[in-house]
Amino acid sequence: MTAVTDHDTEYSEQPHSGGPSKHSGFSKPSGLSGPSVSSELADPSVPSGQSADSPPKAGAWDDGLIARRAAGQSGDLLETAPPAGPGTHDDGGLKERLDALRELVGLSRTRLDGPTLAEAGRVLDEAAARRRLSARHTVVAVAGATGSGKSTLFNALAGVPLSETGLRRPTTSAPIACSWTDGAAGLLDRLGIPGRSRRRPLQGQHGDTPLDGLVLIDLPDHDSAAPAHREQVDRVLALVDAVIWVVDPEKYADAMLHERYLRPMAGHAEVMFVVLNQVDRLPGDAAEQVLDDLRRLLDEDGIALGEHGEPGATVLPLSALTGDGVGDLREALDQFVGERRAAARRIGADVDAAAHRLRPVYAAGRQTGLSEAAREEFADRLAEAVGAAAAGQAAERAWARGANKACGTPWLRLWRWYEAQRAATASAPATVPPADEEATARQRVEHAVRAVGDAAASGLPTAWGQAVREAATRGAEGLPQALDELAVAAGGPDTGGRQSGTASGSGARPPRPGWWPVAVLAQVSMTVLQVLGGLWLLGQIIGIVSPNLGVPVLMMLTGIVGGPCVEWACRFAAKGPARRYGQDAERRLRDAAAACGRARVLDPVAAELLRYREVREQYVRVTGISTTGR
Repeated sequence: MTAVTDHDTEYSEQPHSGGPSKHSGFSKPSGLSGPSVSSELADPSVPSGQSADSPPKAGAWDDGLIARRAAGQSGDLLETAPPAGPGTHDDGGLKERLDALRELVGLSRTRLDGPTLAEAGRVLDEAAARRRLSARHTVVAVAGATGSGKSTLFNALAGVPLSETGLRRPTTSAPIACSWTDGAAGLLDRLGIPGRSRRRPLQGQHGDTPLDGLVLIDLPDHDSAAPAHREQVDRVLALVDAVIWVVDPEKYADAMLHERYLRPMAGHAEVMFVVLNQVDRLPGDAAEQVLDDLRRLLDEDGIALGEHGEPGATVLPLSALTGDGVGDLREALDQFVGERRAAARRIGADVDAAAHRLRPVYAAGRQTGLSEAAREEFADRLAEAVGAAAAGQAAERAWARGANKACGTPWLRLWRWYEAQRAATASAPATVPPADEEATARQRVEHAVRAVGDAAASGLPTAWGQAVREAATRGAEGLPQALDELAVAAGGPDTGGRQSGTASGSGARPPRPGWWPVAVLAQVSMTVLQVLGGLWLLGQIIGIVSPNLGVPVLMMLTGIVGGPCVEWACRFAAKGPARRYGQDAERRLRDAAAACGRARVLDPVAAELLRYREVREQYVRVTGISTTGR
């Protein structure tokens, strides 16, 4: 077999050597059951695969602004990987999915706690570490229970006894690696396999299936009585590209195997081989019966079986001791390794698993967002708190008073002035409105904010719903004071119940319609007729003018009756304009209160909803499956 040398070669690999002549140190990867704290979560401004101490790369993602895209954030992940082609890591848009997951974590880290995002961060870290290493090699672990014969199968595939076998249990105490091709040093360093545990297969054997690029790992027993052995199994299984599960006729239905490993890894079926070993011990057609029952159990675990050309796990019967079926496994492995897609499939399955765990955090139960009904209700509550209706009524009354003053009879206006002066003299000093009125108005504002926050958060996942409510609460700080200032500036009643001026502005005069001068002229004419008629009668009484009672009396009666008639007509004509003026004043104050509430509450809530839409879009890119409530 021709030796292949690439950038990963760090030691001289010789068959049956006791260890490499040179190897680099390694850092312990995270385990399967206990993921380590992701470096991306510890410092989200550091891209995947870049240490926190190194300078940040251009385009590195961070929390950023809403709708910030991670343009070019992962473009350098394959700098040390082989060029695109048979050895590429990318498969089915994997790079785009990883970019989306990275941006998803970046946009979410200020809204979600660290443990929620820890698994996604671990997937990003491990994906970046794997994609920097050789895509030509496929790392396959051989895992099984005590006595299943996995070490015997490992030796049979290698063509030489590399892993110790025997009756003593457990036989394998540490992972042993066998690489069919040079250049796997970096991958083995990542797995934490020291040089003394690295082997090469027997040269010149099985030339028809060279298994070029295969790196086979013999693991300790997953049910070993030694906790350190189980920890090594969990750690390596989280890092390899594929796994061969070796089961025997006695333990193929073991609950620990199915519940601890196979069922949680059901999404990794495409990178999984399940071999029924020791079939030579089964008489007659018992092997087929056990194999069918094994397939049934795998189906119950949710593992898709790769039958009839469909993607899924490969299930094979064999006997590692006699060699029956080992050739079929070698052929399946040769085809599997030759595709150079195992690493991408494993990373894709890890991304699927992380996305499934995050689904309750991002998938909304129904339609989300602020409806127009909720916005209108919020505006109505603020208008009620600011007293927009009372301000409109006050403006209407002010306009009517202005019409009465302009078009009323002088004698009635004089009487009203006198009554007003007397009432002002006899009235007690004004008292400050009770404090509970202002407290009631503030409670209305707080209730309106809570209601709109609950409406906006309805249907959202818990974390994002809480973020929306907090945004509404923060925006409501100072809102009652701002509404008070609006009410005073508009001249209407403020939230404390005080009244000042008219609704069109403090001390502002209501506008006058075009018919007012005509009405004023008619009222002056009636007053003049009364005065002239009275003076005429007075002159007749004194004897200055000749007696003629009819004309002066008619003039006086016309003035006395015509003045109230003109005033009544003006009052009737003023009802419509006064009402419209009051409605305009109410609308202006309502719009001002709504604008204040929108700027302080609705806009922050909308920004939080937009952030949620952004992360949900990234989540959809990660999963490739649309969520409800779009």
